[in-house]
Amino acid sequence: MPTSDGPSRYPVFVALPHGNPPRCPGYVPGRVAPVRSPPPAKAPPPPPLKPRGPPQQRQQTALSLSEGNRLRELAQNLQRRKNTLICCGASLGAFLFTLILVLSLKSGNVLDENCPDHDPSLSSWNPGLQPDKAVVVRRGHLFRLESSATFHSLTIQSGGRVVFADSVDGSKNITLRTHHILIEDGGAFHIGSPKCRYRSHATIALIGRSDNKAVPEVPGLGRKFIGVMGGGTLELHGAERVSWSLLTQSIPPSGLSTGGYAFQKNFSRGINLRVFDQDTSALLFDRRYDTHDSRNDSQWLTKLLRSLPAGSIVALAVGDSAVKSLLDETKSAFKEILGSRFSYDLKYRQAWALVSVVGGGNTSCSEEVREHENLNTGGRAVARCNFTTINGVGFSVTAYSEWKNGYPIMGFQVNAADQVVLNLQDDVQQTWKPGDSIVVASTDYSMHQAEEFTLLPCPDCTSRQVRIQGKPRYNHVGEIIDGVDMRAEVALLSRNILIHGEMENSCYGNNKCQYFNHDTFGGHIKVLANFSSVHLSHVELKNMGQQGEKGRYPLHFHLCGDVDQRGGYREPTYVDGLSIHHSFSRCLTVHATNGLLVKNTVGYDTLGHCFFLEDGIEQRNTFYHNLGLLTQPGTLLPTDRNETLCTSIRDNVYKGYTPSPSTECKAVSTFWIANPNNNLISNAAAGSQDAGIWFVFHSSSTGDSHGLVPETKAELTPLGIFYNNRVHSNFKAGLFIDKGVKTTNASAADPREYLCLENSARFRPHQNADPARPRVAAVIDTLISFKNNDLGAWIRGGDIVIQNSAFADNGVGLSFASDGSYPKDEGSSQEVRQSLFVGESRNRGTNGGQNKYWGVGGVDKKMRTLPRNRTFPIRGFQIYDGPVRLTRSTFRGFNYTSERYTSAVGFNLKNTWQLTPRNNLTQLSFHPTVELRAFFGRPGQWFEENDLDGDKNSIFHDVDGSVTGYRDTYVGRADNYLIQHPGCVKMPEWNGVTCSGRYSQVYIQTWGAPGLSLSISRDEYPDAPLVLRGINSQGASSQQYQPVLMMSKSYTLHWSGPAPRELVLSLINFDKDAWVLVGLCYPSNTTFQIMGDIYDRQRNVFEDITDYGTVSSLAELEAKPTERKYFFDKLAGLLWFYLRARHGRDGHSYCSMKGCERVKVTATTTSKQTCNCTAKAYPKYSKTPSAVLSMPTLNTKPCKDCGAQQFVFSSEPWTSYLQTQVKSVSSKEEKDDPSFITVNEVTMPFSQPGFFLVSVDACSGKVIKKTFFAKMDNKMEQFLKTGIPKRSVVLMATRGQPESLVDLAPHLVSFGLAKAADLRTKDSLAMWGFLGGSLPPSWVSLQTGQGDDVLGLQERYLPLGLESYGCSPPAAQTRKDLELLKKATGLQ
Repeated sequence: MPTSDGPSRYPVFVALPHGNPPRCPGYVPGRVAPVRSPPPAKAPPPPPLKPRGPPQQRQQTALSLSEGNRLRELAQNLQRRKNTLICCGASLGAFLFTLILVLSLKSGNVLDENCPDHDPSLSSWNPGLQPDKAVVVRRGHLFRLESSATFHSLTIQSGGRVVFADSVDGSKNITLRTHHILIEDGGAFHIGSPKCRYRSHATIALIGRSDNKAVPEVPGLGRKFIGVMGGGTLELHGAERVSWSLLTQSIPPSGLSTGGYAFQKNFSRGINLRVFDQDTSALLFDRRYDTHDSRNDSQWLTKLLRSLPAGSIVALAVGDSAVKSLLDETKSAFKEILGSRFSYDLKYRQAWALVSVVGGGNTSCSEEVREHENLNTGGRAVARCNFTTINGVGFSVTAYSEWKNGYPIMGFQVNAADQVVLNLQDDVQQTWKPGDSIVVASTDYSMHQAEEFTLLPCPDCTSRQVRIQGKPRYNHVGEIIDGVDMRAEVALLSRNILIHGEMENSCYGNNKCQYFNHDTFGGHIKVLANFSSVHLSHVELKNMGQQGEKGRYPLHFHLCGDVDQRGGYREPTYVDGLSIHHSFSRCLTVHATNGLLVKNTVGYDTLGHCFFLEDGIEQRNTFYHNLGLLTQPGTLLPTDRNETLCTSIRDNVYKGYTPSPSTECKAVSTFWIANPNNNLISNAAAGSQDAGIWFVFHSSSTGDSHGLVPETKAELTPLGIFYNNRVHSNFKAGLFIDKGVKTTNASAADPREYLCLENSARFRPHQNADPARPRVAAVIDTLISFKNNDLGAWIRGGDIVIQNSAFADNGVGLSFASDGSYPKDEGSSQEVRQSLFVGESRNRGTNGGQNKYWGVGGVDKKMRTLPRNRTFPIRGFQIYDGPVRLTRSTFRGFNYTSERYTSAVGFNLKNTWQLTPRNNLTQLSFHPTVELRAFFGRPGQWFEENDLDGDKNSIFHDVDGSVTGYRDTYVGRADNYLIQHPGCVKMPEWNGVTCSGRYSQVYIQTWGAPGLSLSISRDEYPDAPLVLRGINSQGASSQQYQPVLMMSKSYTLHWSGPAPRELVLSLINFDKDAWVLVGLCYPSNTTFQIMGDIYDRQRNVFEDITDYGTVSSLAELEAKPTERKYFFDKLAGLLWFYLRARHGRDGHSYCSMKGCERVKVTATTTSKQTCNCTAKAYPKYSKTPSAVLSMPTLNTKPCKDCGAQQFVFSSEPWTSYLQTQVKSVSSKEEKDDPSFITVNEVTMPFSQPGFFLVSVDACSGKVIKKTFFAKMDNKMEQFLKTGIPKRSVVLMATRGQPESLVDLAPHLVSFGLAKAADLRTKDSLAMWGFLGGSLPPSWVSLQTGQGDDVLGLQERYLPLGLESYGCSPPAAQTRKDLELLKKATGLQ
């Protein structure tokens, strides 16, 4: 992912005059001292005027005039000689200076004012080994460290400066070992600068043990650190390198798509044979021939060898002995066909191994023989040859034979060890070097599939390729799959400036050894307020952080305040291109610090939150193009801990309290964002124990910041920039926006630990964080979320908009939770638009690496890794409460199995909460691979009885019919008759029903009757009541219910016990004049006080309070529907009145513009009887079912404007892609299946046997040519040579078994294949080729089908318009991420 280079606006290195104080002019203790250029030096005072003559001359009045003239002439001559000498000296000096300059230029040692080590005021420093000396560098000490050194400690203060020496050729290797480096007021420490990057290798080793009492702690800093105090300067700038990139070609386990091959066996007598496919490395044939005991076996072996097609790879290995019955004809075949040199002379029990190519002769044969001496000794014969697949992947085939400890052993191996080449998005050739360490991120559910590798020399690699040592164990995706960018991140861990903690071999002392078996006392860097200048770029931090100590992190900005222009820093503080890995407590901590820029930084394999905002008051910080992966649990905070650590660590809870892991802990995140006013642009969270990015909300400032800001208002603060972030391989969620932290200490009243999670926070952003001002929508733009075990994203609050985002292979793709239900929520909204949801993609994953579940799934019904459980119901978009609006989005790949339900739209499982009918779905597109568009659950695993209040009231509004085909209808549970009428359409597979009508909610609150269930019957369906348990616990003194009701209908409400003495019914989502008629069951001797009011929540006042009057019959009540009247039918025990909205609503508000309209019923009765009046109410009040609104006709036409506009959701949204599909059909499939090529959803079919080619301009994506050939003849040959324009993407499909398929193979090499394929036994092929470049793109591929192994539908997404194709770069291309970075930082 190419980004702009490092900050280039920072000033050149300005050398301080010798002895000058290092503080900037205008420095005031106690405030930030910005880096400023020194003022111009004052002009020196003029020299005093010379007297006309010396004093002696004025006194000697007796001298003669002639004598004076003579003396004056002599003095003039002397002066002329003096001037001549001065001129000569100056000329000589100038010559010598010029000579030195020329020599320095010639030698390359150019003095550069940008380079701190070129400052002429520096003194060379070679202190050597002084392990017991506490070195203090102070005013007047300006040192250039020329060689390695060891100190007890290093303190730089009061104008002192230490600079690491560098060399032009980067040949220096300087290591500084010390317990700590303290940079105090006026001290400066430099390694390189932004405009003169350090070329050599510099290492700072921080040494010491936590239990070494001989090394005292420094207050506020502890041990083993680099500390920057107020007025201190720390400038570290390594060689600029690509920090991380993306794979552009998938890497399968073992490096080979076939998985490689390994076999070993003892006592496998005779000749063991394996035949491999040179094009793919696949095993084609294996057999053992006992040529020691059977001449027949020898004959069969001969026959097989002579039948093998040329080009086949043959591997042979002897187990025990093979010569007794080995025929000469077989030996001859070995020589003629495989090029063997030793087969004729094989002896008893000799070890023999051979690898060769049929028809390749001696040049292709690797063969070795070793003598056998006795049962306990014997040589090892090894034969090995290297090959390349048609797609350019190198692999080796090895055969071996030996005697070992009396056992004959033979075996075969096919692998790509040390031959795997990674294709990358960026040009890394100049900055990633052999010997460097890299890490490749997981692209599966388990973050533990991240793999480290060492780079090997690769003279044949392109500038975007590197070769790795060993081979991968897991699949790492390097392509767009099903429209989602799932390419693995590849990060460089090595830098030429290394700061690391020297570690013990095992855990010791008070370093949490009960939880970790390794030393966790690493080094740390801490920057305190009022520093003069701190900038770090391209530095490696390894073994940093201290798990047993708070505030000891690899890099920690501690209470620094504003560190950008707002804080007085002319050049804002930044960290750029850091590699922080194998750390023991976080990656980078931003603590009460604002305006920090963190970019291009990698955080890998850490304990606890990685990129960590600490106290909830950190704002305006910008995280740009950072990568975090393998974020593991730690111990420091409850939110760092997993379940085991949560229940084990109880030092800070009240007395014997045991924490609840699910509600107080289990939140460790790669990006822990404690205030929404921060910017996240183009970051990747590629694997965490819990969440990738977590926005958490502090109700007040915490920790050391407590009291600095009295009220953070984080829940009300608008979200900063959130653009183009990717989250994957996280166990809990990719993105999580919810919850707060406990801001009080543990007590008897609340025994939970300080800063544990709590569920009270609700994100509701408003202008200036003022709830009286308008809402500000939080925009999540271009989020890519895949392979997260539980949730792609969980987002609570509003207003929130997600747009241009993709969710794939998550347990649940996206789930919103509202700000809260009435009366807490003011009516926030949540919207998803222009997004893609994929249930199960073609990324099948790898079984292993702590992936727990493996089973059948996906469109192809093949084995794959699974989220949560084999039976877990996968959902794309989950409706929890609402209101939400889902529009202009696409669903694909939702296929249920016999073990689980998989649906595009689903509902929160076991939901007690309310659901609003204002959940609007519109302009949705469902790919043919979606089998269940919606699902309402069924009793069974995961759903349990599927009978909680939220389960029963599940509903959504199909606004335009794009889900059901019925416009402006509502889809609910099939057994919920409160919402139905006779014209409704049953959807059996969904367990749903589609109905027309108008629907709203009634929020029912009761007091004085705990543990009641509410039974609601619609008068038209009295035999099908809806029974609600209530949301609160059964023992609660109050209860609440929120049924969804069809408007303009009548209902009766019954209780499972005595009727509540007080009841409030609030009208939720009622439009003006919407109504329902309700009859509440009470004992016949009950008296009532009924009144209506409007509750203004903002002012917390009740208005328009009106008492209800009585009428004598239901008919009279129905004649006065707009009046506030009630009728109590004592015989039936039903209290009847209307719920009617008298005012309109605004936007998404639950209530009217005037406030929440309510009816309050206070009942007085002495009866304790159960109030279920159903038997008396019906059939008295039964009505004939009818529809208020008739069902619309079914629309079978495709929706033109439905679905997301874009085909591809990429982490590089500025790159255009070509969607391609190739469907080749063999003779075996030909009768049933169509064959075609699709480009950007335009399908081009062909029905005759032969070859179909489509050429697409690689720059514009336009289809240039469509050509069909029945066979490979001269006409087709000529077309392949001259008929396809340069810079073309070439797509090829076949149908049947075209003639002369073999003759086609050589011509495909010109389209980027590594070699001519062997097509003699193939039935079909699909090709993605490129014509016109010197180097083929990484996506070039040839797939072949044979026998039952058919190709099926193949899909690829190819990048367009690349300069490597020969395309002209677009004029003045604007990258949104860079524009947003400028906006976020204020840097233009």
